[in-house]
Amino acid sequence: MADICVRTAANGGDATGVFDDDAIWSEVYALPYVVRYPEFAFVVETDDGRVAGYIVCAPDTGEFERWFHDEWWPTRGYARPDVEHTRQDATLLEAYRRGTGAPQFADDHPAHLHIDLLPELQGQGWGRQLIDTLADALRDAGVPGVHLWVSAENAGALAFYSRVGFTPLAQGETALAYGKTL
Repeated sequence: MADICVRTAANGGDATGVFDDDAIWSEVYALPYVVRYPEFAFVVETDDGRVAGYIVCAPDTGEFERWFHDEWWPTRGYARPDVEHTRQDATLLEAYRRGTGAPQFADDHPAHLHIDLLPELQGQGWGRQLIDTLADALRDAGVPGVHLWVSAENAGALAFYSRVGFTPLAQGETALAYGKTL
């Protein structure tokens, strides 16, 4: 999963070498979800047994953000940048700022997800299957809705989320929030 996270972190493209340490991507956007909520983590395996896609989710964003801030991130060992000069600085500062609560729309969409598929699986229905599998698990757990943030520059992802039933919730400086009622 860590490898897939890096290989899709540049708006769906490969971000290998963008950061001094490629592991930062998965330490922020994939692995903490698997550790905290393994029951909401699903993968797609290829015919030869390789994992080539995944979806991870926190069913309660506020609780997850507190856990990330208090328990996960302090054990990762990354120094806090003084200023934001690079994308790596921005990502590390984002990680350090987490834990301040959930977004305003989290009452109706308390869960949040991250989904990544390697190019070899894209366009074959695997993303939809992962979304549907996660939605079923969240419904079974009594979660009323799920949200995500996507880069405003990631046209493919924006189109995909609309096709699988997500609607716009909010707009940030460089990203949009989408939600799906379950």
